[in-house]
Amino acid sequence: MRRIILQQGEKLQESDLSRKGAFNAQAMAAATAIIEDVRERGDEALREYTAKFDGVELETFRVSQEAIDAAVSQCDPHVAECLEHAAEQIREFHARQVKQSWFEERENGAFVGTKYTPLDSVGIYVPGGRALYPSSLLMNALPASVAGVKRIVCCTPPTKDGSLDSAILKAAQLCGISEIYTIGGSQAIGAMAYGTESIAPVCKVTGPGNAFVAAAKKIVSGDCGIDMIAGPSEVCVVADESADPMLVAIDLMAQAEHDPLATCYLVTTSEAYVDQVEEWIAKHMQESTRAEITTASLNDYGTVVVCPDMATALEAVNVIAPEHLELHFEGAMNKLGAVRNAGAIFVGEWTAEAVGDYVAGPNHTLPTGGTARFSSPLSVDDFVKKSSVICYSAEALASDADSVITIAHHEGLWAHAHSVELRRDIINGRL
Repeated sequence: MRRIILQQGEKLQESDLSRKGAFNAQAMAAATAIIEDVRERGDEALREYTAKFDGVELETFRVSQEAIDAAVSQCDPHVAECLEHAAEQIREFHARQVKQSWFEERENGAFVGTKYTPLDSVGIYVPGGRALYPSSLLMNALPASVAGVKRIVCCTPPTKDGSLDSAILKAAQLCGISEIYTIGGSQAIGAMAYGTESIAPVCKVTGPGNAFVAAAKKIVSGDCGIDMIAGPSEVCVVADESADPMLVAIDLMAQAEHDPLATCYLVTTSEAYVDQVEEWIAKHMQESTRAEITTASLNDYGTVVVCPDMATALEAVNVIAPEHLELHFEGAMNKLGAVRNAGAIFVGEWTAEAVGDYVAGPNHTLPTGGTARFSSPLSVDDFVKKSSVICYSAEALASDADSVITIAHHEGLWAHAHSVELRRDIINGRL
């Protein structure tokens, strides 16, 4: 892991991080071509891309209810039980995020408020490839369900025999999803955003994916809502010498094993402690089933920041603005106020980042690549829209008329001003 040593008075700079974006020019070009093709040729294009990229020739993409039921029945009972436990806690957490419409009447008779309405439909992308992620389906679909979205669609790449993972289908069942399509990649995003002969378009697309999926989401954004454009996953662990290096090492590896492009940061107040952590990484690596991926991530994108004190360390965190932040030092809960930029914060040695990935309840769809400076985790808010409600009485209009007319004239908008002047004249009996 690359080391950055900060001296007293020095601060970590954004330029020190050498971050890569969520996608590259090649991904954008390829995704653009695929999406335009799907818009033009619909299902025919989907069949060709599924055969080309997934090695499967399919006539229809929708998974039948019989196939869903059969696959769910084959799901490992203990896996199913654990998914049920996770779903329960995720649903409970997100239920507390639901907002109610509100209205108020002012003394002058003006009636204003905000009306919350669930989206009509949502499409959720669940990636395949290096790993299968039923947890991602739970994290995206349950907030949508809690928000009141009636139509929730799932697209996920098929296996070589055209089937889907039984755990993913079990997760879909727990979320009440029956509209499932065996489509992956940029073509799935295009199909959900614009529709084809067999897939009706949705209002918003959410869910993680590779650089091509991220690029596709950027392309459809504006025509269709998206959650965020996620880059490689990342973790930042802040630790002092009191932290257990064995646990810090495995937590860094837990993020690195996602992807060779995953980014891991260790921010500490002791360079000698870094050596201890790296010794434990070497020990853990001997048992890892994903050692090649993990090693590539840590070697290419692992960064250690050694700080003179904890205040400097926490300010470094705010520059990194990590997707996941672990705090492994005494009194960490009392330092939450110093953390301004982080997607999810895990406090104390017993709070492995993995509990947030699966069962704790808060969403694991988080801002990456420093976007925690201005973005938040996926939530129920992402699946509702807000409408302003305004109803003026004659008294209220008369009260506000002068301000409206004055500002409208200042902006050179005659009809704006006159629309209120006419009403005021009616109220005053001049018309």
